[in-house]
Amino acid sequence: MPSHQLVGMCNLYSQKKSQAEIRDLAKAMVDDAGNMPSLPGIFPDGMAPVVRTMTDGQRELLMMRWGFSSPSLKGPPLVTNVRTSGLGSNEQ
Repeated sequence: MPSHQLVGMCNLYSQKKSQAEIRDLAKAMVDDAGNMPSLPGIFPDGMAPVVRTMTDGQRELLMMRWGFSSPSLKGPPLVTNVRTSGLGSNEQ
């Protein structure tokens, strides 16, 4: 394959911002991410930074496992693409 052609890759995800930049951008008031490394490649079942809203309304930065459990016993162990296939194109 010629080097100038791009190959589409689903779920190509990297984190290059600093921990402080993520915290400031997301307005996270609580930082439980520990000493977060730069992550040039984040893959299913790996750890990745996440900002979530806690029950008290504060935004929290933490590291969590990337991916969802598979809905099928025969499927892959983790799913990173989720969609609702029951919706028609006009119902999005």
